[in-house]
Amino acid sequence: MRTDRAGPTVVVVMGVSGSGKSTVGQLLAQRLALPFLDADDLHPAANRAKMAAGRPLDDGDRRPWLSALAGWIREATDSGRGGVMACSALKRAYRDLFREAGAGVWFLYLALDPTAAARRVALRTGHFMPPRLEDSQYDVLEPLEPDEAGMTVDAATAPRTIAEEAVRAVSDAP
Repeated sequence: MRTDRAGPTVVVVMGVSGSGKSTVGQLLAQRLALPFLDADDLHPAANRAKMAAGRPLDDGDRRPWLSALAGWIREATDSGRGGVMACSALKRAYRDLFREAGAGVWFLYLALDPTAAARRVALRTGHFMPPRLEDSQYDVLEPLEPDEAGMTVDAATAPRTIAEEAVRAVSDAP
């Protein structure tokens, strides 16, 4: 992956909870030899508690979290090291904030139908995001648009296959 600002410097693996962002993001980071950040790790305790209680986050809850993530992107870009981040990035406005934080941000959208996502989330253990909040993510989801740098893939595809496809796409990105 190029980190000279001519190509992407940070890949954001995006999608609803259960789409495989962390799994694909880690695989992609390994293949690209880049640092990996799971955006969930930067959620403030209050956000985690709110979600664990079954209440969806609003934009006010997300604002400090998104600012911290934009800071990580800025640092990864400015340092020239780049990175891969797994983050829901559900709204275009969130992705715009990330693009403003660093040149060359590229999005890998893991699209997954609501039934499959709910099934995956229900099978997870030890995660603060309960299955009953899955619908709230689809309520605010704004899929990647054609004018946004990146690509959309079917999240039902094997994670290794998605990572390999993304490596090729990122390598070819302008």
